[in-house]
Amino acid sequence: MRASPILCALATLGIAPAADAALKVITTTTDLADLTRKVGGDRVDVEAICHGDQDPHFVEARPSYMVDLSRADLVVAVGLDLEIGWLPALLQGARNPDINPGRSGFLDASTAIVPIEVPRGQVDRSQGDVHPRGNPHYWLDPENAMRVATAIGDRLARLDPEGADDYRSRTRAYVRRLAAKLAGWRAALLPLAGAKVVSYHRTFNYFLARFDLHAVDYMEPRPGIPPSASHLAQVIGRMKREGVNLVLHENFYEPRASRMVAARADATLVILPTSVGGVRGTGSYIALIDHLVSALTGP
Repeated sequence: MRASPILCALATLGIAPAADAALKVITTTTDLADLTRKVGGDRVDVEAICHGDQDPHFVEARPSYMVDLSRADLVVAVGLDLEIGWLPALLQGARNPDINPGRSGFLDASTAIVPIEVPRGQVDRSQGDVHPRGNPHYWLDPENAMRVATAIGDRLARLDPEGADDYRSRTRAYVRRLAAKLAGWRAALLPLAGAKVVSYHRTFNYFLARFDLHAVDYMEPRPGIPPSASHLAQVIGRMKREGVNLVLHENFYEPRASRMVAARADATLVILPTSVGGVRGTGSYIALIDHLVSALTGP
């Protein structure tokens, strides 16, 4: 938190600082924003760039975002190149060196987790939108959310030492709450353990791995590449051979292909949000995972 002569004077007089003295945090996604609010409390003022119903790979680099970033004390990014198409331009336009990668005002949240699906060998565009450092959709694993919340709390404490005890207390409480919820989510999804699913993109793989479900194929032949008729025919054939009866589809993608595949394979199509605020009733991270679990387990 940047100190000013006015704030120093107020502190000397024993007067509490105004609300606008809170750490100004910009997150790239609504999920990171919710985790930051949970561990930061009223000591942080948080805004997310990407909306919950948007594809986080593709965000327009608006000048208004640059203005927000120019005033930020901390930027929290998903990392693993999820925002590679738009965040670097925003940071450059913000002209705020304190929030550049490598500075204390920039947190790559992916450093708190162990990524999956890290490609081997050379990666090039012929493979589609492959992320060289691994699958970036890690926030849908609640254990990763605990690790990220802890990393955010630690960084807030570093930037605002006066609030360190508060950040750590809030972080411990939130992690305990997530751990308790995780036990309930595991129990609810236990009847689906071992089930095979197909999804459009590789968005849900961390979630699936955490709850012992298995993605066997994708509508996209390669990440970010729209499906062809021949590829979808192959997916349908595999689903029939392996008895796959569940298709997951991210709610910001056109669902026509997934609907057709589900119908022809006699499978259930479940259209799901991927981030906080993606649909009504998912205004927090816990509400988001509650929604995913309920959608998969039925009424």
